[in-house]
Amino acid sequence: MSEVHERYGRVADGFGARLSGVGQDQWTAQTPCTDWDVRELVVHVITTHRRVVASASKTDPVPVDPGGDLFAQWRLATEAVADRLRDPEQSSMMVSGMFGEQTFELLVSRLLCSDTLFHTWDLARATGQSEALDAGAVVMALAFLEPLDEAIRRPGGFAPKITPLPGADDQTRLLNFGGRSVQ
Repeated sequence: MSEVHERYGRVADGFGARLSGVGQDQWTAQTPCTDWDVRELVVHVITTHRRVVASASKTDPVPVDPGGDLFAQWRLATEAVADRLRDPEQSSMMVSGMFGEQTFELLVSRLLCSDTLFHTWDLARATGQSEALDAGAVVMALAFLEPLDEAIRRPGGFAPKITPLPGADDQTRLLNFGGRSVQ
């Protein structure tokens, strides 16, 4: 099993744990992503997973059913990613996207892990759950995202970054980089 497969598994498990903790009365709660409530945020994360898998299979992603069982849809989406990562031929397949041509494994390592980390925190914050993120995945996301900086700040992307307080831990630095205030 590759480092990316293991890290992706930890990140996906973290999001899944928060998703399973969403109460029936919390689906319309506002998230730190001001355009999305909890349901819309979860639909976005599942959609992103399906798009990544579809890019590798060169198919259209299956639409998410916002009124359906989102946990079941999440589980299927993460299984599809993990299955591709386990297969050396599929994980090394070249895919094209907003970050240029790269292997499926690299796309998961960069985009999918980073996006899911941010939204794990968003979901946790919106629903009052643990906001702790996988420390190793946080370090990797910072290493990928910091060089991109202004290139990712656009509508539908990241908000303006916040300058972290001196001595801030890696998670706070990552979240501030993504425009999230952790206070």
